[in-house]
Amino acid sequence: MFEKLRQSIRDAMSRASSPAEGRAVLAMMREALVEAKVGLDAVRTAVESTRVQLAAERVELETIQRRGRLAAQIHDDETVRVAAQFEKKTAERIAVLERKLQAQQAEQSLVEREVAEMTEQFKSASAGVWPAGARQGASGVDDERDMRGSAAASAAALRREIDKRVREADAERQLAELKRRMGK
Repeated sequence: MFEKLRQSIRDAMSRASSPAEGRAVLAMMREALVEAKVGLDAVRTAVESTRVQLAAERVELETIQRRGRLAAQIHDDETVRVAAQFEKKTAERIAVLERKLQAQQAEQSLVEREVAEMTEQFKSASAGVWPAGARQGASGVDDERDMRGSAAASAAALRREIDKRVREADAERQLAELKRRMGK
């Protein structure tokens, strides 16, 4: 989920050629970590929403089954038929929600691991330990200028990626809320 974001951070770290650029990369890393945590919260909210929806559908299924049994006891064939139709549709929704919950839980685990990895990278970078491949300092003026330009480009790309992730998380949250209100 955050692989492009993490790659942008790695690229920016590898191009940082001065302490100021290193601090800028750390600030970007901090922002990216905050955004990743916001994304994780959105995933957790979606998981909980699906759990609530699944529980409600299961209660609905029990109610439909009970009504069908009661209708069968009084030989109300029309109600039995309608209950059977609703039972089938509700069971299908439950199956879909169960698969959705499994996928969301897998996504949550993945995002939790990514956030933990990003946190460790940030802590290491904050302590002055840059990941392998990140270089500090440049040998010549032209190289330094090129790296600063590349770092600025990476920072802009990182900011766009962060903004995109925030918009996606917000859209997912709004969609989940709309679905919840519509009863789907």
